[in-house]
Order: sequence, then structure tokens, then C-alpha cells
Amino acid sequence: MTETVKKELSQEEESTLFDVLTERFEQNMNRHPGVEWAAIQSKLSANPEKMWSLHEMERTGGEPDVIGFEDGEYHFCDCSAESPSGRRSLCYDRKALDARKKNKPENSIMDLAASMGIEVLNEEQYRSLQEFGPFDRKTSSWIQTPAAIRDLGGALFCDYRYGHVFVYHNGADSYYAARGFRGLLKV
Repeated sequence: MTETVKKELSQEEESTLFDVLTERFEQNMNRHPGVEWAAIQSKLSANPEKMWSLHEMERTGGEPDVIGFEDGEYHFCDCSAESPSGRRSLCYDRKALDARKKNKPENSIMDLAASMGIEVLNEEQYRSLQEFGPFDRKTSSWIQTPAAIRDLGGALFCDYRYGHVFVYHNGADSYYAARGFRGLLKV
């Protein structure tokens, strides 16, 4: 029997999360020039499932913050210096997880992202994030992989070394203690 996850925070959890997000927002104004926190907080208060997703991003070490505003939506992204610690040692997707015969990881990044209500960054989003960084100087992060690569068994990941973003490939069923994923949430 599958357990239903309640995607709603208690008042105390919500208050604590707002405190953390507000402080991070104010300490990193370079990530969101011209954006007012009051407007974001109002939008979040009206969307308890988005608050729950942000809580999950925070709980797993993502340190989410606003990095953009487009089409009437605020974009929260994981801004932890390294790939979120609570989202590492995961293979790419369910197909890769199911294909492993032994030493299976606990989950896949695509399944975990979906359960959290967030998107895995694509290459363009990962490169844009680095404008506020650098991020992933010691770790790496899986990114969305084009179907043509995934169909052949591969998956892509990025890191930041020597002043540049590098995009690499690996078998989608691989997993490493220093590789996680970064998420994006639109509110």
C-alpha cells in the first residue's frame, strides 16, 4: 500500500521556512534585483503545495532562493554551494534504477524531483545559475538529458571547474556520493 504524502506544512514549519527564505533573499539581492519579497511571500502564502516543495528543497540541502521572474512566476532554484547533500547518490531515472541488477541506489533524480514537485535543471538553466555562483566546485549535478542521449543509456551532468561550466556524460544507472541534482520551482 502506497502512503500518501501530505503536501502541506504546519503553521510552525511555514513560519520557520519564511524566516529562512526571507533572510536568504535579503542576503543575496544580486540574485533578484528589483524583486520585492512581500510580493513573493504573498504568492507563496496562497500556494501551500509550493511552500511544501520549497520546504523539501530546503530540507534536502538545496538552500532555495529566487533567481528570476518570468511570465508572472518567481523562479526558485537550489543555491547551495555544492549539489544538495540530501539528493546525492541517485541514478538518473526509473528506467536506469530498474535496470540495475545489484547495488541499486535508493532512488532516481527524476522520481525524487517529481515527488518534491520541482524540475531538474536543464543545461541552459544550470549555466544561468552560475552567473550567481560559482556552484558545484567540488560536486556535480545531474541535468535534464535529451531523449536521443537517454535512449542510448546515457545521462548528462555538470560541474564548475577552472572558471567554466563543464557538461559530461555517464551511464544513466551510475551514481556517486558527490553527484546530486539542482531543482527549479516556479511560483
